[in-house]
Amino acid sequence: MRKQIITSLIILVSLNLSCTPQQKTEKPENNLNNFQKKHKIDKIELKEQTRGTNRIITFNPGSISTSLNENITKSELLSSDWENIVKQVNLIDLSKISTYKAPTTGRYSDRALASTIIITSDGKTYQSSSFDAGIPPKELEGLYNLLQSKTGGMKKSKPKFR
Repeated sequence: MRKQIITSLIILVSLNLSCTPQQKTEKPENNLNNFQKKHKIDKIELKEQTRGTNRIITFNPGSISTSLNENITKSELLSSDWENIVKQVNLIDLSKISTYKAPTTGRYSDRALASTIIITSDGKTYQSSSFDAGIPPKELEGLYNLLQSKTGGMKKSKPKFR
């Protein structure tokens, strides 16, 4: 009787060890979007500067603050506009934002304003590399164009050089 119980236990234990649980796998791009959607976007800044011009446009939920050479103006930002901006931010891998390469270099010789986008999310700050105003890295183009469209009269035409 004892031998039968011991034999049964050995068989059950060996069968149990050979079983492995199934793991649910997700596509990598879904993991990225799920990760970013959980984070709250606090504010977004678009800085554009060159010698003689310093423009900082700050987007917060409900407001836009524009500083042009230290002259500050504020305007309202609709909640639907803020939601659209946040959707564009969620398309960007914030941990890689500083590695996106600028397609042109006019800012090196003052042919263009040097622009950067700074995103604050959950207390962390993510800053893009510098790029020419009007010609952002392709990964930031959707966000940049949306931000520019919300600034009203500040929108500049694209430089003619490429």
